[in-house]
Amino acid sequence: MRLDKYLKVSRLIKRRTVANEACDAGRVSVNGKPARASYDVKVGDTITIALGARDVTVQVVDVQETVAKNDAALLYKLL
Repeated sequence: MRLDKYLKVSRLIKRRTVANEACDAGRVSVNGKPARASYDVKVGDTITIALGARDVTVQVVDVQETVAKNDAALLYKLL
């Protein structure tokens, strides 16, 4: 699954276009390297998102195309 879509499905970022813009601006890195929106997310990847003054780091636990709003937090583990 594409990185921008994963960020939207997992509800880490509300909209896919915002996720795409964050990737283009270099605010999203995967496994310590800046990642493009087209990066293929795999289980075990570590994603870091720079949101304002803080960084959010998560580890990918599961990759699903669709998920219920209540189950979105089960796709990742906060680090």
